[in-house]
Amino acid sequence: MSTGRHMHLAPRRRRLGQDVSGYTTWQTIAEPRTLSSDQAALVLCDVWDRHWCRAADERLAALLAPMNRLAGALREAGVLIVHAPSDTMTFYDGTPARQRALDVPAMEPPPLPHEDPKLPIYHHDGGCDSPPDTQRNVWSRQHPAIHIDQDRDVISDDGVALYNLYHRRGIKTVFVMGVATNMCMLERPFAIKALVRWGFDVILVRDLTDAAYNPAMPPYVSHDEGTNLVIQFIEAFWCPSVTSHELLAALTPSRVA
Repeated sequence: MSTGRHMHLAPRRRRLGQDVSGYTTWQTIAEPRTLSSDQAALVLCDVWDRHWCRAADERLAALLAPMNRLAGALREAGVLIVHAPSDTMTFYDGTPARQRALDVPAMEPPPLPHEDPKLPIYHHDGGCDSPPDTQRNVWSRQHPAIHIDQDRDVISDDGVALYNLYHRRGIKTVFVMGVATNMCMLERPFAIKALVRWGFDVILVRDLTDAAYNPAMPPYVSHDEGTNLVIQFIEAFWCPSVTSHELLAALTPSRVA
C-alpha cells in the first residue's frame, strides 16, 4: 500500500484530431492523473559539469538552480532522485548513491514495440549554435550545482539496473529532465524511449530541458523554436510533459489528497 504524497497533475499531450471544419490538426490535450510520490522517480539526464559546446553550457547554467530546487522538493516528498550523468560513473565509485544501483540484481527487461518517427530537427552536426568546436567528451561528473543526497538518491547510467531498481521499489512514473532533449533525453538507455518501451508512465519536465540544435540546419528556425519542436514531437509520439511549476504546485498542502 502506498504511503506517499498524492500528486494531482494534468500532463500535456499532442494528438491528431479534427477541427470544426473537419481538417486534420494537432491538438493539445490534458491527461489528468493522480500519482503517489513514493511510486515516482525523477531522472536528471546528462546534467554534466562541462560541455564541449559553449552555448549548451550557457543555457544549462540558467537551468541548474530550478533543477536543483525541483529535485530537492520532490526528494522531500518521497520521490526517488536518480542522477544519470552518462560516462562519468567512475567519479562516483564507492559512494552510497552509486552502490545503491549496483546492489540491485539484474534482469533484462522485455521491451514493448513502439513506433519511432524521425525527429523534426537536424542534429548530426552536433547541434551547436556557438563558435565551432570539436565534439568530444569533456565532462567528468554531474554539475556540482545539483545536490546529491547520498542517503536517499541513486547514481546510474545503466538502464537495465534502473529498470530493476524501479520494479523493486514499485516505481510506476518516471519524470525526466536534463539535456539534450533530441539526443540524450530520448536515446540514453535510461531515458524516454527505453522507459516508454518498458511500460513506465513517463513524463518530460519541458521547461528544464534544452535541445542540441544549430539554426543553420533544417528546419532553419531559432534554437528555442528547435527545442519547442522537439518537445512537441515527444508529446505527440512518446510521452506527455509538465512544467516544473506544475510539479511544485502539486506538492503544496492544498493539493494533497
